[in-house]
Formats: sequence, structure tokens, C-alpha cells
Amino acid sequence: MVRGDSSDGTRPGGSDGTRPGGALPVGEPAVVTAFWKGIDVFRPLALAYAVYSLLDRREELVRPLLAWGVLAVLALWTVLLLVVRRRSQGLVVAELVLAAAAVLATRLVDSHEVIVSGSRTLPAFWPAAGVVSAAVVAGWRGGLLAGLFIGVVDIVEVRSATPNTVNNVVLLLLIGGLVGYAVDLAREGHARLREALVVEARLRERDRLARTVHDGVLQALAFIHRRGEQLGGEASRLGALAAEQERSLRALVTSALVTGAPEGEGHDGGEADLQALLAGLGTDRVHVAGPAGPVVVAGSVATEVLAAVGAALHNVHQHAGQGAQAWVLLEDRGADVAVTVRDDGCGMPAGRLEEAAAAGRMGASSSIVRRVADLGGTAEIVGREGSGVTVRLVVPRSGTTGRGRT
Repeated sequence: MVRGDSSDGTRPGGSDGTRPGGALPVGEPAVVTAFWKGIDVFRPLALAYAVYSLLDRREELVRPLLAWGVLAVLALWTVLLLVVRRRSQGLVVAELVLAAAAVLATRLVDSHEVIVSGSRTLPAFWPAAGVVSAAVVAGWRGGLLAGLFIGVVDIVEVRSATPNTVNNVVLLLLIGGLVGYAVDLAREGHARLREALVVEARLRERDRLARTVHDGVLQALAFIHRRGEQLGGEASRLGALAAEQERSLRALVTSALVTGAPEGEGHDGGEADLQALLAGLGTDRVHVAGPAGPVVVAGSVATEVLAAVGAALHNVHQHAGQGAQAWVLLEDRGADVAVTVRDDGCGMPAGRLEEAAAAGRMGASSSIVRRVADLGGTAEIVGREGSGVTVRLVVPRSGTTGRGRT
């Protein structure tokens, strides 16, 4: 680089980049490949400038043969990196060491008077390539360390830091840090894009499976349900069982489509549209209503509310009487959501829930009340004999740790 000038020749390189004309490396963003192409163009140009600089001041050289020998080594390295398609941290470190040695070799080929006068170093801008290579390999930290290393070598070579030398070091630090920061941002964005594409592919596949299930299994279960009710007797019990399985399968398919959670992760992370999830519970005996738009809640809240509503509908099927209808109403109240499950069945006598809990039957208490309380919400179950049962759930959108009031 230039002792009296600023070394502005740093060029990019990347950890798995390719040289010009190479294919985009797997797992690396296109900008990293572009950096490598740039560095492979810059390095020969910087070497050509070093040759020109040496010719321009050949009369000043103390050991011209040594100077040309150093440039020959740099030329061999430049050709090597045009051939090698993949770059490693070891290659970058070797390039930085080679650049530092070339800078220090200036003291052997120039006189002391020429050096202190501020003439160009032997490799000129060529060492800057290693700084940006380190930045692309190791991010902004690697760029700063490489710039500091070459800057210190520059100061050691001139023995006394001049203003131009200090400017040189500052520019090296800026170039290394900024290029490294840009590469870090590119890699982060690339990783997010890949995650989004994976989620999109999963959603498309689940949508296809949902259509297959709807056209086959769900329609078959709905037919069994209707036919069983028409036949009556034992067939009606079979139809009721088919309806329950249809409801559960529909909720499962809808839940998977809406949340887009990877297999095995459930809905504990991310967010989900509770409106769409509850809509999957609708049948000819279960009517779901809610806001026109999505009602987005935490994934864990959606899972627990869906389970609580499912338990309430199960109780309707088991205890409300044959032919009982149920209505599910979802309300978006801002900070929390409210779900009301009401049926027109036979209802229940006063004190039935307390009697069931005292007898050790914890169905409603465990499946509904405690589940909602664990989210920091409230659950109210009201019923009168002959007038159906109403279950009202109020839950914070994001859920809270601890127990709510019942």
C-alpha cells in the first residue's frame, strides 16, 4: 500500500465464495459471491499498479532484484487465488501474512531517506485485498482485526507514524468494518429468506394434504354421520362418533395450516389465527361466528383455547341430548379475546359441577377452567336445567404465567 497515500484498495472476499464465473455457493447470499468476484478483479489490478510503481521509481531502489522477487511471489499468489474456487480462513490468514511481509520488505529495497519521505510501499494497494477477504469471511470483527493488523505493520515499516499513515490505518479499519457489517447483514437476510421459503413450502404441502383429507376422509365421515342419524338406533351412535372424529380432524388440519409450525413443535411458539382455528370446529350441529378478519393470538393461547372449546363441545355431544345444537362466538376485545360456547340442550341442575368435582370427576374443571386459568384468563360455566349450558372464556392474547380467576 502507499505509505503516504490512503490504501483504499480493500476488496471483498467470502468464506465459501467462488471466483468470477463460479456458481453461487450453497448457503451463501449472492452478495458474498459478488464480493469474491470483486476481490478477484481487484487483486490483479492492484498488482499491476505495484509493478508500475516499482518501474516509476526504479532508480531509487537499493535492492531491485529483491523488489521484483517480492512482486513475483505476490503474482503467484494472485494467480493461485484465481484458480482456487473456495476460500478458507487459513487462506485469508496466509494472504494477510504475505501482505505484511511485502510491506516490511520495503525497508530492504528502499533507502531510509526514501521511506521517511513518504514514498509508496512495495506492494502498494495489494494488502488491502486481504483486509476485505477477512471481512467477508469473519464479518465486521474479522475486517477490523485484519485492518488493524495491516495498519500496525504499516506503522512499523515507516517507524514513525505520519498523518498519511494514520489516515491509511483509519481507512483500512473503515473498509474492513463496513464491508464485514454489510456481509453480516446479507447473511442474516439470506438466512431469514431461506426460513421463509421453508415455511412457505410446508404451508403449500399442508394445503395440498388438507384438500386431500377434505375430499376423502372428512366427506366420508360427514356421510356416515348423516346416514347414521337417518337410520337411528345403534347407527345414530356410530354417526355421532363419526361427527366427533370429523370435528377433531378438521380442527387438526386447520390448525396445522394456520400456524405453519414445524412438525413436533406444536403451537407454543409464534402466533396463530384463532378465528381460523375455531372455524375448523364447525359442523352441521356446531355453528361458529366471529370477526370478519383474523384474530391473531400467541400460539400457546390458540392451542389451549382450542382444546378448551373442544372439551366444551364434547360435553355438549355427551350430555346435551340428541340433536342439541351448539354455537361458538369469538370476540376480539383488544388486549384479550373472549369465546362463548352455548348450546340448546337439556342443561344441567344447579350445583352439578361442584358435585362432579367432589366425586372426583374433573372433566370440566380440568379441561376447561384450569386450562384457561393457566393462561391467566377466566372461565365461567353457567347452566340451568332445560335451558342449555353457556361456557364463557376470556383469555389474554399473549397469555400470562400464573393462574387466573374462575
